[in-house]
Amino acid sequence: MDMRAFKSEKTNVEEADRSIYDVKDKVHPSFEVQSGLTEEIVNQISDEKNDPPWMRTFRMKSLQIYNSISAPNWGPSLDDLHMENIVTYVRPDTTMRGKWSEVPDDIKNTFERLGIPQAERKSLAGVGAQYDSEVVYHNISAIAASQGVVYTDMESALTGPYEKMVRKHFMKLVPPSDHKFAALHGAVWSGGSFVYVPPGVSVEIPLQSYFRLNAPGAGQFEHTLIIVDKGAYLHFIEGCSAPKYSVNNLHAGCVELFVGEGARLRYSTIENWSKNMYNLNTKRARVEKDGTIEWVSGSFGSHISYLYPMSILQGERSRMEFTGITFAGGGQNLDTGAKVVHAAPHTTSHISTKSISRDGGISTFRSSVKVTPDAVGSKSSVSCESLMLDDQSRSDTIPAMDIQCDEADVGHEAKIGRISEQAIFYLMSRGISEEDARAFIVGGFAEPVAKELPLEYAVEMNNLIHLEMKGSIG
Repeated sequence: MDMRAFKSEKTNVEEADRSIYDVKDKVHPSFEVQSGLTEEIVNQISDEKNDPPWMRTFRMKSLQIYNSISAPNWGPSLDDLHMENIVTYVRPDTTMRGKWSEVPDDIKNTFERLGIPQAERKSLAGVGAQYDSEVVYHNISAIAASQGVVYTDMESALTGPYEKMVRKHFMKLVPPSDHKFAALHGAVWSGGSFVYVPPGVSVEIPLQSYFRLNAPGAGQFEHTLIIVDKGAYLHFIEGCSAPKYSVNNLHAGCVELFVGEGARLRYSTIENWSKNMYNLNTKRARVEKDGTIEWVSGSFGSHISYLYPMSILQGERSRMEFTGITFAGGGQNLDTGAKVVHAAPHTTSHISTKSISRDGGISTFRSSVKVTPDAVGSKSSVSCESLMLDDQSRSDTIPAMDIQCDEADVGHEAKIGRISEQAIFYLMSRGISEEDARAFIVGGFAEPVAKELPLEYAVEMNNLIHLEMKGSIG
């Protein structure tokens, strides 16, 4: 990594703190349900959303599934997450806007601080902003719209001209029966984005959705549904943040990605939840013949995370790449990784992850590679590198492989290490402080992930790493 890139970086803790994310707006929702999860609450949400009849039925069936299955017992403990204390729907005191100037000042100022409007003006084909349970702003560039690209909030898609397409795909990749928090999502989901890219259309400028959870003790359950049709291309960016509270918050969103024949989708995420957040998100992609899904993932926040984006390589010669980084600091137990199913001949996948743990943080990497009997000639490689910055932290690698085809090439490599004291001494002998020396080394370790992100997000990721290294993230 070129150390000159850090010459102008703020190095003072008072300058480089987490205030940009931790500003709490005054909570004055126009409507919110009571805490907990009951049939009455789910019906209230359905009423508020003006659901079509099939969606109301879907929500109630999801609630029944939620009540009938147990929470995961194999990852970080969820004993302190009590649904009776979580408010599942909070509607901000505004309606969804198509003009930034019409968004209420307090909400607008929050997103201004996070750089969303500036990013839109500079380098985005479209942007959506969700605040608590509702999308408050959505816009798409004239260029993308003229190509026939559809980018709107899920509620509009659910009742508009694309209702049949939504109904055909909604929670088909991630059914409510998948796990307890998928069922929870199916019952109380709200907000999120719907994207459709027509055949052969290449969206050269990324689309972005940003999710901000402001209310204490609340949950956010946005649903993202993206369909990239035959021969099309899209880069979609997802950002998330929340201020820190003394009570638990919950994020149980769902992402479903459908990649058509010969199409390519890149899905980039920087998750910067506060350390009172339980992040139980589910992401899944299905890829058709000659299609490609690329995941770029950065997980920096939350108290507990369960996050394993999954790719189903359904068509011949389809491929998947996953590049991710996790940073677990004090009080964090982040259980992350990736899954892939090779379900067709000559499919390929590559999973490459980096994890960093410090101050007693726990980072666990899980991978799952399945090769079905039909996936002749498929190849998969998994690479996991972990860096522990002290002797209080922990890092574990748990790979799983289910190979049902003899004609497949599957490999796994894992490395766990610590910062070289010789490297620290070398940098300090060149006049660099020990703190900055360690930050430089960690930044270099993370560079393969940063270089896959758009510029603004690479800068944000590097800043988050340096903030963590200075111990200033709350």
